[in-house]
Amino acid sequence: MKLIILDRDGVINEDSDAFVKSVAEWHPLPGSIKAIARLSKAGWTVAVATNQSGLARGYFTAQTLEAMHQRLRELVAAQGGHVDLIRHCPHGPDDGCDCRKPLSGLFRQIAEHYAVTLDGVPTVGDSLRDLQAGAAVGCQPYLVRTGKGRATEGKSLPAGTRVFDDLAAVASYLLET
Repeated sequence: MKLIILDRDGVINEDSDAFVKSVAEWHPLPGSIKAIARLSKAGWTVAVATNQSGLARGYFTAQTLEAMHQRLRELVAAQGGHVDLIRHCPHGPDDGCDCRKPLSGLFRQIAEHYAVTLDGVPTVGDSLRDLQAGAAVGCQPYLVRTGKGRATEGKSLPAGTRVFDDLAAVASYLLET
């Protein structure tokens, strides 16, 4: 199985310091939907691991989050691909869970779902915590410069992190190697 794990906000869609709280506020980044579809059509299993503390903060409901994810699935399907799995952390920063990145609970959930190890599995994020969560379970981290990525690029990244302009560039790299 060729598995890839993507962060959502800042990688697939525009990020917002005020949180993405509705389908109307959920805007895909240029090229991201096509990139997911390209990976999917090439045989990659596409999973998403996303912190969504806006749930704990009361900014949106689980139904609204699912509607945003349904919109993502529909857009990718319209390009001939599909998103195979979405896992989210609904907790706030002080809730003490093990799924909020930079902890690796979401990644372990994905590994358990597919009954695979994550050694070398590409994970794409725009923040240090995305990369740390994946690297802690053996994933190959890819930083994109979209979202918070440019600011993250100057930080101490996990060993072996590869840096690309956006998800489309990561997809092209993976499809060509």
